[in-house]
Amino acid sequence: MQKDLSDYRKSYEKRALLESTIKENPMEQFQKWFYEVEAANGVDEPNAMTISTMGLDGFPKNRVVLMKKFTHEGFIFYTNYQSEKGRAIASNPSVCLSFFWPNMERQVIIKGTAEKIAENLSDGYFESRPLGSQLGAVVSNQSEVIGSREALEKDLEALEKEYEGKEIPRPSYWGGYLVRPISLEFWQGRPNRLHDRIRYTLQEDYNWKIERLAP
Repeated sequence: MQKDLSDYRKSYEKRALLESTIKENPMEQFQKWFYEVEAANGVDEPNAMTISTMGLDGFPKNRVVLMKKFTHEGFIFYTNYQSEKGRAIASNPSVCLSFFWPNMERQVIIKGTAEKIAENLSDGYFESRPLGSQLGAVVSNQSEVIGSREALEKDLEALEKEYEGKEIPRPSYWGGYLVRPISLEFWQGRPNRLHDRIRYTLQEDYNWKIERLAP
């Protein structure tokens, strides 16, 4: 089986990324781009990001998660701490995040270090989740092998009955991570594959070094 994709081509011509217009702080630049993507209404989930970790088996692994908050400190997402990604982060907290916004012909690639957020912050977010999402976090032994879909749904039914009319506490194995960036690359598609690439790198004095990379 094969399919030749040589003719899959597109000319990127929507925007430019110039040193004269970027922010001095990369988190402010990220906020600017994120709000522009939101306003364009061309991406269903602009907060969807790929997180790459180095697995315990020695292989890197990518998966898409949802960013739930960004601040001047970094990017926050939530997951099961005992999942494959949670175990990988515990072993090696160096991660890479990436956002792809095709409607604006943009990417953002972030290198950073992941750390657990305070328990009260995880509690607050867990309480804000819909009931079904709370139950899903409790019932799923994320990344573990299960017998069948039916068995999972049966466990969920039992859990629904157990917590009917009751508050569901956040499991201790579920919560948030903050990824503190050390490098952010902003990529803007341009014609003839001469894309704009601007990289911010955190320095020892906590200032950001700004450089243009060859496309």
